[in-house]
Amino acid sequence: MSDQLLEDVLPAAQAGQAWALRAVYDQLAPRVLSYLRTRGAAEPEDLTSEVFLTVFPRLATVTGGAAGLRTFTFSVAHARLVDDLRRRSRREPPRQYDPATDVRTAPSSEDDALVGLQTERVRRLLDALAPDQRDVLVLRVLGDLTVDQVAETLGKSAGAVKQLQRRGLLALRRSLEQESVGDTDGLTDGVTL
Repeated sequence: MSDQLLEDVLPAAQAGQAWALRAVYDQLAPRVLSYLRTRGAAEPEDLTSEVFLTVFPRLATVTGGAAGLRTFTFSVAHARLVDDLRRRSRREPPRQYDPATDVRTAPSSEDDALVGLQTERVRRLLDALAPDQRDVLVLRVLGDLTVDQVAETLGKSAGAVKQLQRRGLLALRRSLEQESVGDTDGLTDGVTL
């Protein structure tokens, strides 16, 4: 669904029509989930649900059409992520997983392994960035937010967002160049950011 289609269903969603709420969810939930997963949320699917449980009752107050809805949704997602990270920082660290004692079995495939490697690689590259740079890049790429929307979501100026984006992209470029020089096992061949 394009922004225009989201714009078209927004009035019906604001009126509480189930089909329109579903259309809004189908459009925005995958991007919210990707944002939360990339930023290291413990339970990204649960947090995505929490985001929409907060967004839907407040749809009638959203202004700015589809862009305003997208900005509001990612503002809520960012706040839930911060809450999740704070909550986890106060808990005792999780215990180490020991596969030798795990009696459960699950099917595995090469594709699942490759997706896991790609996701972990992206997360590792993003974790090497300064937190503000990481937030800006993830919101711009996965959230598909404009510079102004990211600025509003993070409470920064548009100029600051542009600088953080530029510096973050330069840092990613350096990391990828260093990684490609040291990539002798072929695990990252064909994996792009």
